[in-house]
Amino acid sequence: MFCNKEANTAEIMIDADYPGGNIVVDKIEGDTVTLHQDLRDTGRWWFYWNFRVTGAAGRTLTFYFTSKKSLFGTLGPAVSKDDGLTWSWLGTETVKNNSFSYKFPADAKCARFAFSLPYQESDLEHFLARHKGNNYLTVHELCKTRKHRTVERIHLGRLDGQPNYRVLITCRHHACESTASYVVEGMMEAILGMNEDGKWFRENVEVLVVPFMDKDGVEDGDQGKDRKPRDHCRDYVGKSLYPSVRMLRTFVPEWSTGRLSIAFDFHCPFIRDNTIYQVGSSHENIRVEQKKFGGILESVDDRTLPYKVSDDLPFGTSWNKASNYKGGKSFFQWAAELTEIRLSSAFEIPYAQAGKSTITPDTARAFGADFVRAMRKYFEQLPKQ
Repeated sequence: MFCNKEANTAEIMIDADYPGGNIVVDKIEGDTVTLHQDLRDTGRWWFYWNFRVTGAAGRTLTFYFTSKKSLFGTLGPAVSKDDGLTWSWLGTETVKNNSFSYKFPADAKCARFAFSLPYQESDLEHFLARHKGNNYLTVHELCKTRKHRTVERIHLGRLDGQPNYRVLITCRHHACESTASYVVEGMMEAILGMNEDGKWFRENVEVLVVPFMDKDGVEDGDQGKDRKPRDHCRDYVGKSLYPSVRMLRTFVPEWSTGRLSIAFDFHCPFIRDNTIYQVGSSHENIRVEQKKFGGILESVDDRTLPYKVSDDLPFGTSWNKASNYKGGKSFFQWAAELTEIRLSSAFEIPYAQAGKSTITPDTARAFGADFVRAMRKYFEQLPKQ
């Protein structure tokens, strides 16, 4: 926690002492706060930050970031007025260069500000509590993290051991990529839903979800991207450094029993990217299936957020090159080499906007439901087993 009594701002306190918090405060002078994101063990510049302000009721503060690069996405900062329960975008009109200003309501006890829409273990717990007792959902422990946190292993759909298909979904290999978590939650909600898509999944598919591959990073408020000496999404080669990756590589082949057909990993792209896209595989057979699934997803009626196959990133272009993996192997590259797999892919979900559409928890969850509908159509086009 940081405060500055000498500047007559003793009542203003800024901290990141809560799950997902990340900030370093340099100084407070009058109504101006100078600060920067905490990179910790990240190997390069990255842009995640998340902090809380108390004692500023009725004041207008300006928060100036010392980073040489912009730390704001396409909709400016996100704000929560209820201790992180709900979030909304402040908008770019609050941003000037690498600072933003906020007028605290006269009755404001505290407010949180973040680069993006956070999603923490507490959010997952709220989801699980809503579905407590559901016979189509079970929660197990995949492993303990290095800091002794539980990495959840969630099973949904047909759980009697005899599904026609199995699907593996992972998220948060990079701790800061929180928007993707809302899409994954929307997928889980749809699988448990009462419509035809949910019913079909519960009759035909067992889905395994690991919502926090870097659980420690998520809760500690780490960047997670390019973590030294290797981040979680480059850990699928040789001896894995991290317990979650190591255990997933052991558990999945045993769990599959020849029925694992699809593996999806969800991420967020670079700071101001505003396109949902699929990361192209280096394997020709997988690329064919990626294109097929992408076409189905693009054709889903009344899709909440825009997606086009033409926006996908082919292997060998932009950052999607072998040299970018620096001797490591990503989740979807590893999954593509499992003997029974048909489709393995990584999807990038922007932090704030997809095209001109605003990403909120609700629109991201709705896109997750669209994703489930597309998976059902994909499965229904496969040869009968």
